[in-house]
Amino acid sequence: MPGVTYLLVDGTQRTVDATAGASVMEAAIKHNVPGIEAECGGCLSCATCHVYVDEAWVRKLPAPDEDEAEMLEFVAAERLPFSRLSCQLRVSAELEGLLVRIPAFQVKD
Repeated sequence: MPGVTYLLVDGTQRTVDATAGASVMEAAIKHNVPGIEAECGGCLSCATCHVYVDEAWVRKLPAPDEDEAEMLEFVAAERLPFSRLSCQLRVSAELEGLLVRIPAFQVKD
């Protein structure tokens, strides 16, 4: 099982084993990683699974498709060049060690 590492808001890291084919969001939810709200359950309709992909990994991922790019306009925390929706990132053996940072918040007050 590929490992995915989440850098949490408090600065700690949490590495979980993810099932190949599952999304980075699904792995976070399954392992109770805090900070991934995933209100829509991965249907690409809420932007509450926003993460910042570590720069070393960006080129190893497919570019966001048009729907994801549009939904990234609605993230609550600052959108950065490496912002992605974790529901759209599928885990594979090639992504062993993927590092994503969880933003300070997923929902605007």
